[in-house]
Amino acid sequence: MSISQELLEILVCPQCKGDLQLTETQDGLVCERCRLLYEIRDGIPIMLPEEAKPLA
Repeated sequence: MSISQELLEILVCPQCKGDLQLTETQDGLVCERCRLLYEIRDGIPIMLPEEAKPLA
């Protein structure tokens, strides 16, 4: 399930309020500044910093 373009345009990183980029596989949103991956589960982005995965 894909996330809508309208939602992508308004979402920001909950920690730094920076821009988010959709992953190539469209299963997560990446904040380059915080180096975090926010997963998308069943079409819903999980925007909780404690649930985010650090990027390698």
